[in-house]
Amino acid sequence: MNQDDKEIDAKAGAPQTNEQQLICLNQNLLESVVSGDWLTYSSHCSLDLTCFEAETNGILAEGLAFHQFYFDLPAAAPSSPPAPIQVSMARPHIRWISPDAAVLSYTRLTQKMVDGAAVTASCCETRVWQRIDGTWKHVHVHRS
Repeated sequence: MNQDDKEIDAKAGAPQTNEQQLICLNQNLLESVVSGDWLTYSSHCSLDLTCFEAETNGILAEGLAFHQFYFDLPAAAPSSPPAPIQVSMARPHIRWISPDAAVLSYTRLTQKMVDGAAVTASCCETRVWQRIDGTWKHVHVHRS
């Protein structure tokens, strides 16, 4: 591995491989979804992001407006503090298309409390990341 394949992890000060960087970026993206953090989510995404998701009913959605709609929905007024939600990736796998493009596939696990019981939901996701002008951007997702 050469120096071009590494970036410095600002928190630890240690070299971070492209694989580690993509896993961290994707985890940050997932956490921004469950926390409703549009600024973080949109900063990781290409403006022409495409997706196939359950919400698209099999139609390819293009652009960030589709995703922003869900971030902009008003939250239900909680009568108590919101229950914590944890999101993680099980068995992440990266396939490199080029030094500047990769496909990341995994099972997404979302843990939360529902009616007083801990529940774990799962779905399969494939996300395509591309390095654009030196910055990794999320360019496509397929969720099932």
